[in-house]
Amino acid sequence: MNGILAPEVLVLGGTGNVGQGIVAALLEAGSPVLVVGRDPGRLAALRDQFADEPALETLLGSVADDGSARTLAERIAARPRPLAAVVASLGAPLRLGRLIDQPSSWLMERIERDLVPHVNAAHHLVPLLAQRAPGARYVVIGSPCGLRPWSGHGDASVSSAAIRMFVQVLHEEAQGVGVRAQMLEVTHPVCTPGNAANACVEWPSALAVGRRVVSVLDGCRDMRPFLRCDTTDAALPKGLLRIDAPAVPWRNSLDMA
Repeated sequence: MNGILAPEVLVLGGTGNVGQGIVAALLEAGSPVLVVGRDPGRLAALRDQFADEPALETLLGSVADDGSARTLAERIAARPRPLAAVVASLGAPLRLGRLIDQPSSWLMERIERDLVPHVNAAHHLVPLLAQRAPGARYVVIGSPCGLRPWSGHGDASVSSAAIRMFVQVLHEEAQGVGVRAQMLEVTHPVCTPGNAANACVEWPSALAVGRRVVSVLDGCRDMRPFLRCDTTDAALPKGLLRIDAPAVPWRNSLDMA
């Protein structure tokens, strides 16, 4: 049977607390979703969580180093379904400690774990987007740590600020190849099942962040490098996600003609 494969959204970090909300919102909006992760167990748990969603696929992979990111891009390029957008929800767990009490290796380790994967991912996935889906979007989920210093988490504030500057540079450079790169700035901590008992009213849920991602992908005309996300963005999507990317014809293995 001949048909057309709808474009998919690639979510890096889709098994995390915020990433799961992004995946849920994209599926809610009717978009095929490909989640890449390094942990087979967490990918399996995500599939179980969305077992009734045939539009979800998972792929074991990493952007922690340049070689792994290159391999991932090659595997994605070989997929029959076109790639319309990338959402990068990456970040290592926070750790408590004053920055001035730590050696320089403490900060360098944080930058290696937080910033470098974003650099690797963009290096290989932005050119892939440019080849396969002109006008595609590349969205990085920002942390409130990058907007203000967080007591006891100075290393995360420094690395998040570095990621923010990286996205600003990426925004300028990606325009030259026809890709819109932006950061969705989450201005407060995200409310998750693990912290809901102590969450403040202004904290957005992971699903609210995901719905804001949908609004960014769905015809957003705001070309600025930084967009905001807060509790006012929890509205249901108005309709199915429409991504401006060319669909490609395909034939499954049963086609003989």
